[in-house]
Amino acid sequence: MADADVIPIGSGGRPGRGTGRRTTPSAAARALAGQAGRAKKGRATKSADDVAAGSRAAELQGEPAGAVPDVDGPELPPLDFAGLERAVRGLFGEDGERRVAEWLAFLRRRLTGDYELDEFGYDRDLSDQVLLPMLRPMVEKWFRVEVRGIENIPSDRSALIVANHSGTMPLDGLVTQVVVADHTGRPLRTLAADLVFQTPFVGELSRKGGATLANNDDAERLLRQGNLVGVWPEGFKGLGKPFSERYKLQRFGRGGFVSAAMRTGVPIVPCSIVGAEEIYPLVGNIASLARLLGVPYIPVTPFFPLLGPLGLIPLPSKWLIEFGEPIRTDEFPDGAADDPMLVFNVTDQVRETIQQTLYALLMQRRSVFF
Repeated sequence: MADADVIPIGSGGRPGRGTGRRTTPSAAARALAGQAGRAKKGRATKSADDVAAGSRAAELQGEPAGAVPDVDGPELPPLDFAGLERAVRGLFGEDGERRVAEWLAFLRRRLTGDYELDEFGYDRDLSDQVLLPMLRPMVEKWFRVEVRGIENIPSDRSALIVANHSGTMPLDGLVTQVVVADHTGRPLRTLAADLVFQTPFVGELSRKGGATLANNDDAERLLRQGNLVGVWPEGFKGLGKPFSERYKLQRFGRGGFVSAAMRTGVPIVPCSIVGAEEIYPLVGNIASLARLLGVPYIPVTPFFPLLGPLGLIPLPSKWLIEFGEPIRTDEFPDGAADDPMLVFNVTDQVRETIQQTLYALLMQRRSVFF
């Protein structure tokens, strides 16, 4: 058996690398090297022939010889702007181009810091472009809200909108904000409880969405600035009442909202909401856990906490919202806001108006979900 040739790894036989020894290639290795050289030479000759042929063709066409051929690859097809436009319209509707342009402008303003917060922390740009559009499908598709009496809301002056509160979670306040903004083109500034602003993330987001603390000072400042202000006087008493007491209004507090309206001379618009009571039917309350956590109640519904996070999905009840005729306050004499009996009487008038409207709407509603 013939001795095998040894080829050092990584050195190529060069001195000073690998094994440091020079080796003589075998006959087989010399033959392979010869074949590789002839193939390389053949490719080079063919390439030269191609260049020469290209030069002769260029001369025949009137181009200067030796011009470098275009080797950039195949030409890219033109952009299909018509197809892109159709895709945008299919995704966002007929006004898709406008909405995309508004979104791009919104992103530019956020990146450059070109937006404003008012003294209460309200970010109208964020509310109009992000928060309200996120809530709108729930209002239009899930609850299918039917609105009545929107003409009773002033179009160019301040007013205090007073509504019943229900539903375990305060979705009625969010829905009312969307309804007022969509039908009047004006934001509804809401008065919220202290607990809202003590909750991480929720408090900051609420302020950016137009909410502020439910006290007379903030309410009067907003009303004097010409805003629409919304208040739900029942508070947690109405929000957390059991399902067996649905659509029965709780006490309206001490009438602070009425005194704020009297001091600023703005009309009070009663607002009656039917449908919110059925989104989370409250059948129980874990009182001990609620006291431990410092919250008004821990709700128990037919689906929560039994189904976990799925139990937080509201039932798709059919909503009716009616805005009643305004109750004027500018006709009262000076100092009327300091008269407790007068304030109580007006408060009771607002409450009774909402209660009777609720009964009427319940009679007109065909079913809870349709």
